[in-house]
Amino acid sequence: MPSPAWELLLPAASAPARARGRSLQAALREAVRSGRLAPGTRLPSSRDLAADLGVSRGLVTEAYEQLTAEGYLRSGRGAGTWVGEAVRAARSRARDLAPRSTDAKADFVPGTPDMSLFPRAAWAAAQRGVLAELPHHELGYPDPRGLPRLRTALAALLARRRGVVADPERIVVVSGVAQATTLLGFVLHARGMREVGVEDPGSPQHDALYAAAGVTTLPLPLDDEGLALGPLRESGVRSVVTTPAHQFPTGIAYSARRRTELLDWARSVEGFVLEDDYDGDFRYDRAPVGALQGLDPERVAYAGSVSKSLAPGLRLGWLLVPESLAEDVVERKRTMDLGHPTLDQALFARFLERGDYDRQLRRCQRAYRERRDTLVAALEEHFPGAEVTGIAAGLHVIAALPERYGPQERFLARVAAAGVAVRPLTDYAHARATDSGQPGVRLVLGYAHQSPARIRAGVRLMAEAGAGRGSASAGR
Repeated sequence: MPSPAWELLLPAASAPARARGRSLQAALREAVRSGRLAPGTRLPSSRDLAADLGVSRGLVTEAYEQLTAEGYLRSGRGAGTWVGEAVRAARSRARDLAPRSTDAKADFVPGTPDMSLFPRAAWAAAQRGVLAELPHHELGYPDPRGLPRLRTALAALLARRRGVVADPERIVVVSGVAQATTLLGFVLHARGMREVGVEDPGSPQHDALYAAAGVTTLPLPLDDEGLALGPLRESGVRSVVTTPAHQFPTGIAYSARRRTELLDWARSVEGFVLEDDYDGDFRYDRAPVGALQGLDPERVAYAGSVSKSLAPGLRLGWLLVPESLAEDVVERKRTMDLGHPTLDQALFARFLERGDYDRQLRRCQRAYRERRDTLVAALEEHFPGAEVTGIAAGLHVIAALPERYGPQERFLARVAAAGVAVRPLTDYAHARATDSGQPGVRLVLGYAHQSPARIRAGVRLMAEAGAGRGSASAGR
């Protein structure tokens, strides 16, 4: 009867003669790693295994010696060869830890674009063009700021669409706004700034990103015009993170007066405003408000990405830095990853130069405007008296439901039980107070990733569940 080792290693023994030794070693190594040969298993003698496999004894002896040297096997004089006790069985499949959309019947969790809008044909054409024309030398280590071609194209785009002062020498190509945030955190920390202000409510990601750089976040309240100036002045911070074009999550746009006051504050403390322009291209009722950076490029660091316009999985963004921070940011980028992947940069540069990105923005603009209009109309129909606040922009709305749907805690429990994924505004507050006694319900509703039909159905389901009719409706 053949031994277990014979069964596991037989395919390797059939490899071409020149590769047979390596194949045998690889198969034996994998059998140990996978746990099919458990720790403590005694292997056949080299003579017996060679006979079973129909290979030379020398190949088996060499395999045993190599894996013993690596620690997979152990052997003793006259004691045979055994699978090592220190080897842990590897997982047979890699786990996927990427965030995924829920399995809910209706998903209104904000922050996700519609990935089906990704322009596959145009992207593939740009990729073919880049591979055909890219000089060999550009496949070497890139400028840590990014390819000059891409920085030049980005400067033209951002000046034209967002009104920034876009010097290509101050643009750093990054892996999304998350890396831009971390880079700035490291640079601020090196300059003695151990605390940075953040909007409250605001993005929940800032805390962890700045903490990774050794910087603590200080929540600062908002008023109707933007970041409240009194608490900011009293806080003692010298840098603050803002989303002035479309504040996340409240949906307001900073007033012209507040934008001016914020820059005056930054000059007075010799500090910086860190502008996250996460969805500044998507305004539906008028032209988008220009970026804050255009008013004072020496006090504003500006970050953006393609996560909402193309796909977050591309991990592609940009950071415009004040001259006083540029050298430190570029050096930190160099030590962090030696620069963004060259092929990705060249591809996006071509995509920009040929007008494909502008066409994509227009396509997304049309789709997301329709979906926002659909959501607002569905809320009016199924939640009479509901108020949608914030400007007509971005990928989410704030909906304040009538008091009869409260308290909020009960409403959220009902809609969750009905299979509706939704987030209340309180989830984005840094200091979360209990809302069990509050009669109203304020929701942050994402719509960009859903079709109009699914939006209408989802709002109807949420209304039925919120009114306590979910179980009866489901039974019909």
